[in-house]
Amino acid sequence: MKLSKYRRSTLLLAGCLSLGLVLQAQTKKRLIDEVNPFIGTTNYGTTNPGAVLPNGLMSVTPFNVMGSKEYNKTDKDDRWWSTPYTAENKFFTGFSHVNLSGVGCPELGSILISASSGELDVDYKHYGSPMSRESAKPGYYRTTLDKYQIQAEVTATLRSALASFTFDKGGKSHILVNLGQGLTNESGATVRFLNDSTIVGSKLMGTFCYNPQAVFNQYFAIRISRRAPQAGYWKIQPAMHGVEAEWDKDNGKYKLYPTYRREMSGNDVGVWFSFDTKPGEKIYVQTGVSFVSEQNALLNLNTEQPTLDFAATRARAEEAWEKVLSVIEVEGGTPEERTVFYTSLYHLQIHPNILQDVNGEYPQMGSLKVAKTSHDRYTVYSLWDTYRNVHPLLSLLYPRKQLAMVQTMLDMYKESGWLPKWELYGQETFTMEGDPAIIVINDTWQRGIRDFDTKLAYEAMLRGATTPGKDNKLRPDFDDYVSRGYVPLREKFDNSVSHALEYYIADWNLSQFASALGKKKDAQLFARRASGYKHYYDKESGLLRPILPDGKFITPFHPTLGRDFEPNPGFHEGNSWNYSFYIPHDIYGLAKLMGGERKFVDKLQSVFDKDNYDPANEPDIAYPYLFTYFPK
Repeated sequence: MKLSKYRRSTLLLAGCLSLGLVLQAQTKKRLIDEVNPFIGTTNYGTTNPGAVLPNGLMSVTPFNVMGSKEYNKTDKDDRWWSTPYTAENKFFTGFSHVNLSGVGCPELGSILISASSGELDVDYKHYGSPMSRESAKPGYYRTTLDKYQIQAEVTATLRSALASFTFDKGGKSHILVNLGQGLTNESGATVRFLNDSTIVGSKLMGTFCYNPQAVFNQYFAIRISRRAPQAGYWKIQPAMHGVEAEWDKDNGKYKLYPTYRREMSGNDVGVWFSFDTKPGEKIYVQTGVSFVSEQNALLNLNTEQPTLDFAATRARAEEAWEKVLSVIEVEGGTPEERTVFYTSLYHLQIHPNILQDVNGEYPQMGSLKVAKTSHDRYTVYSLWDTYRNVHPLLSLLYPRKQLAMVQTMLDMYKESGWLPKWELYGQETFTMEGDPAIIVINDTWQRGIRDFDTKLAYEAMLRGATTPGKDNKLRPDFDDYVSRGYVPLREKFDNSVSHALEYYIADWNLSQFASALGKKKDAQLFARRASGYKHYYDKESGLLRPILPDGKFITPFHPTLGRDFEPNPGFHEGNSWNYSFYIPHDIYGLAKLMGGERKFVDKLQSVFDKDNYDPANEPDIAYPYLFTYFPK
């Protein structure tokens, strides 16, 4: 059919526009390429570069904090250490499955899967390898195991991981599953073969921040991509003495069990699979996890990885990250600034993470019961850390996600009788201080996210704010706080001021929530409580100062004591300078207390001039923004 000149011109223009859009789409940089997962992996940042999906239950990361003084600068057992990976270390002992990011206490970071070649050796100090040529993108990580010339890669789904080991040299090759080592302070694991290429089991986790009762099981299902001609368990043997030591060739060593196929249990056990591989051959390892049961771990694996396709799994992970990062598109700035921005947005999406399995099952709070949910059930509520910035930002950028997190908190109250404080995989650890869930719930409400049970929320808030004595699990200093209006320093290092400041902020938020619900008397009561910070103000120093049980200020008083986590009376993880401006609910009142706007601003400026600002921890991170209250 002959086209008119006008139509030919129109089609030509449309074709050029279409081609231009295609070329633009092809050349437009992906937001995931702006992210650098290695940011925060050094200088005690405690993040890791491993593969994880947005708010995914599964995270899989290189574990390089044990086994070698030659290649590692830090060992997890040499000092307080809370991360499975640090950029300075170069000795790989496996990929750990389910890890915490950005926290201050060691936990999880276990179920270590690695590969080796040559003669079988199951001691991690021996089979571990120097690592090099690392690279990472959201949802993907790779490195080279130099000792064996093995290329190790991982990607993830919400509840499972997929590892790829490429044996460049070929020959006698091994996949090793270490259930004895890891970051957790707990020990003990159970494992059994389902068939020649699949194992299931559980490992005990917990004692986060050394709370001895907060323990739980992490269940797993692990499948190897090809049948192993040889496989078996290993288990460390006790060190014997005398005749027994002479008789037992495995005395104090790892013993191999190549034919035993029933269940294996112990504090330091593992599983090995051995193959003959061709040069360049790949072996894949699929791992599903659950905090409910072995069956659910296998169900999660089979549901989320119905076929074995590393490239497709990685592509889906990248697509998921591209979607959540695209809520904000920035212009301008240097490439480094854009990388910092999008990496921060990436880190925002790691915790809290989902807990429920694909069938909706999850472990109820603080019990052995299993429940089902129709919405996402979240875990890792480090609320002392996150109420300040994470949840307010989630409310703005991802309101549906924040709503589900609030609904989860209320479900936890229904299950345990208390709102969470520092919840971890269904266990309350009672780490840090305050009553932070109140702050998160009210902040969410004030931002217009209100599709939750406000009556239940208010009931839950009142539990921590009104329960007297030792029965109050969230506010251990409740009686002093209510009767005096402050918490006195009853023991040398009892963090009294830090506790009270957190209660003031919580009660101010409770007052705001009560007012919104029309409960005027309650609102007035909690507003009065929230003004109690004035008790701590010391005119002589112009700072907040601990008070003794007799009502007098502590003497002598050293405002800078408490830097770098040194013990300090009255303050937790900081000193008086780090806490004295931490009255976010009443900055104008604090300024008046300090003698007016000018004196407040001068005092605040002196924090920075005298090097008393600590942006590495939470209490004073908002200090730079307090100047905006008095712009003149």
